[in-house]
Amino acid sequence: MRAWPGRYPDRPPRFARSLTLIAACLTLGGCAMMAPSPPNNQSNICEVFRENPKWYDYARDSERKWGTSIATQMAFVQRESSFRSHVRPPRNRIFGIIPAGRPSSSYGYAQAQDPVWNEYRQEAGSLTARRTHMKHATDFIGWYNRRTHTQLGISLQNAEHLYLAYHEGQGGYRRGTWQGKPQVQRAAREVSALSATYAGQLAQCEAEFRCRQIWQVWPFCS
Repeated sequence: MRAWPGRYPDRPPRFARSLTLIAACLTLGGCAMMAPSPPNNQSNICEVFRENPKWYDYARDSERKWGTSIATQMAFVQRESSFRSHVRPPRNRIFGIIPAGRPSSSYGYAQAQDPVWNEYRQEAGSLTARRTHMKHATDFIGWYNRRTHTQLGISLQNAEHLYLAYHEGQGGYRRGTWQGKPQVQRAAREVSALSATYAGQLAQCEAEFRCRQIWQVWPFCS
């Protein structure tokens, strides 16, 4: 009996090669093609959660643990990645043609960079936490904002300045680096406005996400 059918007896069949590719993909942290697609209507948090109900659970858990509202967490994610799980900053190009390194190590839903992500994993998350998983991204945002509140005294309800510290880092915020960056200031105002919009929308639809099981009845849902 032949070990491998086909013209080339030493070459594994296509099925075996596919399994190898899938295994390699999973080993590297998961394929982008296996991640949820970005929501179609990102301006409405109710529609976002209707497409991905578990995202509500993750953001709610982070809110209870760290204090940043669901609306602010999701406004951060929308601004940073547009809900794309595997996004990275575009590569620099030499002479506008030759691909070079990336401007930062930002990655995933929350665009967390390598150093601070490693701090999070050691202090609050787990060594298996992934930036491409919304559960860990929302928990990271909550953890980071709580640290901002502790170090800088910024209210957890102040989405604008929480985002400034998120973008510039707590040290950069303390030094006022954001004051000379009108684009960053504008982004922070937009995050704050989106957070307020999301909060108003969520007030109208949250019951359906808290009461998804047939035995759950508002307002006694978890």
